[in-house]
Amino acid sequence: MEKFNKYGVYYFVDSQKKKVPVENYINQLPQKDKAKVFRYINFLQEQKGAPGEPYTRHIIDKIRELRVDFGRNRHRIFYFTFIGKKIILLHAFLKKTQKTPIREKEVAQYNYRDFINNQTITLKKYD
Repeated sequence: MEKFNKYGVYYFVDSQKKKVPVENYINQLPQKDKAKVFRYINFLQEQKGAPGEPYTRHIIDKIRELRVDFGRNRHRIFYFTFIGKKIILLHAFLKKTQKTPIREKEVAQYNYRDFINNQTITLKKYD
C-alpha cells in the first residue's frame, strides 16, 4: 500500500534549450554537498513535498524552496508539487545573501510557466 502513496520527484527540463537546471547544479557540487542535497530531496519525497520549516519555505504562488545548509554553503532548490503526486524541481542556486534574490525567483517562475505550458516534454525522473 505504501508504494501507491509515494511521491515521484522529477527534474524540470527547459522546453527550448532541453537543459536540466537542477540536475546540472547538483552535478557540479562537491561530493559532500551533493550527498546532503540528495538526502534532503529524498526527505522531501518521504514527506510528500511538505516537510515544513526549517526544511522548506513558501516563496511565491505554488513555488517552495528546499533549504539545504552545509557549512557556509546554503543551497536552495525551488520546487512545487503537481497533480499525480509529483514533486517538480525547478531551479537551484547557492544563496549568498540574507534575502532570496529576485532574479532567482524570476527564473523559478519562468521555469514553472514553461512546465505548465509544455507538460509532456519538460520532466526527467529523479533517481
